[in-house]
Amino acid sequence: MTACIRHDGPVVHVIDTTDPADTRLDDFRDLNSSDRRPDLPSGKGLVIAEGVLVVQRLLASRFDTIALLGVDRRLEELSGDLDGVDVPFYRTTAEVMAEVVGFHLNRGVLAVARRPEPLELFDVLGNSKTVAVLEGVNDHENLGSMFRNAAGLGVDAVVFGKGCADPLYRRAVRVSMGHVLRIPFAHMTKWPHDLEVLRERGFQLISLTPNPEAVTLAEAMTGEKVALILGAEGPGLTEHAMRAADVRACIPMAPGTDSLNVATAAAMAFYERVRTGV
Repeated sequence: MTACIRHDGPVVHVIDTTDPADTRLDDFRDLNSSDRRPDLPSGKGLVIAEGVLVVQRLLASRFDTIALLGVDRRLEELSGDLDGVDVPFYRTTAEVMAEVVGFHLNRGVLAVARRPEPLELFDVLGNSKTVAVLEGVNDHENLGSMFRNAAGLGVDAVVFGKGCADPLYRRAVRVSMGHVLRIPFAHMTKWPHDLEVLRERGFQLISLTPNPEAVTLAEAMTGEKVALILGAEGPGLTEHAMRAADVRACIPMAPGTDSLNVATAAAMAFYERVRTGV
């Protein structure tokens, strides 16, 4: 059965389905598969949003939503957000959803979108005053957490250097609570040489290090515009990236500890930026 949620403009098309093998659901299929999942860049390269809140942020973003899958309750909760959205909403049961995606989905709704053209570095710098620059951050949960922290603490953009995970991987989108869809990001093509582009645009480049001999973040953060450079969990920033920065800064640690999880360290750095109010 097909129905429409009526509005003055375009309408979402509600399509009831009870068949897990329905080929129209293929964009949602096998989300826990290592080689067939639709959000892999090597495959369909789709962006997948899970849950009402993340789907709402997807619908409000620059990403082009192409379809939704969910139970009737979630359709009702999203009805206002679907005003003017001309896409299919495949309405089904939780049991059918579980067979399609490969696991039980407590959140009850999924949306898929196309990946837009990547933003250029110049695009995301724009009017930004605080940016996070990442090198080698290859854990999707850390990456998602960093985007969530960035959104909550006023970071304007995220810039990727060498060796970072895909920010549009399903787990990263989910952990970020959809903020990866809202905060603009771009990839550098020449790392770490492109850091000079930020310096030319007035950014103070601060690299984070666990070295207790470095100045503290509070002491380091003096620029009107700041780029906070963070490295991978464990190895941290490479020496090349460190040398490209204007100053090396640390988070003072209690005796017997030497470092924090990278997402936690990022949150503290973002908060310090807010606190200093430069």
